[in-house]
Amino acid sequence: MSGPTNSSAVGKLRTGATIPLLGFGTWRSTEEDGYNAVLTALKVGYRHIDTAAVYGNEAAVGRAIRDSGVPRDQLFVTTKLWNTQHRDPRLALDQSLQRLGLDYVDLFLIHWPLPLRTQRITDGNLFTVPTKEDGEPDVDEQWSYVKTWEMMQDLPDTSKTRAVGVSNFSVTQLQNLLAASGTKVIPAVNQVETHPLLPQDKLYKFCSENKILLEAYSPLGSQGSPLVDEPVVKEIASKHNADPAQILISWGIKRGYVILPKPVTPSRIESNFKIVDLSDDDFAKINNIHKEKGEKRINDPEWFHFDDN
Repeated sequence: MSGPTNSSAVGKLRTGATIPLLGFGTWRSTEEDGYNAVLTALKVGYRHIDTAAVYGNEAAVGRAIRDSGVPRDQLFVTTKLWNTQHRDPRLALDQSLQRLGLDYVDLFLIHWPLPLRTQRITDGNLFTVPTKEDGEPDVDEQWSYVKTWEMMQDLPDTSKTRAVGVSNFSVTQLQNLLAASGTKVIPAVNQVETHPLLPQDKLYKFCSENKILLEAYSPLGSQGSPLVDEPVVKEIASKHNADPAQILISWGIKRGYVILPKPVTPSRIESNFKIVDLSDDDFAKINNIHKEKGEKRINDPEWFHFDDN
């Protein structure tokens, strides 16, 4: 059986744009580590880079893009609106572009459906989670993600982003968004945690039906990559002369959505870019992991309550 090969899988956004299904995530990659990781990824062949304002690495990502020599029109770049800037996504996008050193991004996302107030921020750092005296997040009760989306959906008209979407939205939140009277544009994507321990089947089905492309962050099970130790994943990896991470990435691509692993070491960046063609039997075995082990959400911040409906 042949081993893994470089990924060339692509998907289509509802805008008609093409998006590489295997992207490069940059969460937790900062300063020189982030720069070096993105530069290595671009040299390996990745053409889809995912960042966010709150990651604190947009400047490093942008510098790596420029230094890579890869033409801008060959890249797909995503960044995200942080919770404290829900009232002014246009300004937030301008600031992200300035940090990135780019004229436009291909995709701009609402990072979380949780607008936060800024009154308690005393050091000027918007990329935080301001809390009230009781420790609870300082939610902007006079605002909503629906209002944010009304402004987000107009941003492609500025040519500063080619498409807009959301992240960490549940089915109910998407339904609320689509049903709102001010909604004229359906989100192009919904980026969420999904992997064999959290397949998000209901959300996967809803997004498919509404032509919202799902994107998977933490496809290996987040920090520490716990899913690579699953016996069935290791068994399938051995059969394909692959490593477990490649199998998990291949599973997500076979489901037909974007996968965003976040390696930082050069060897892992290179190996994660290679995928295998899983058989239907392989696919079914991986689909059964959550049925045997139970579903598990790994990225579960204290300041956000997931709506799993």
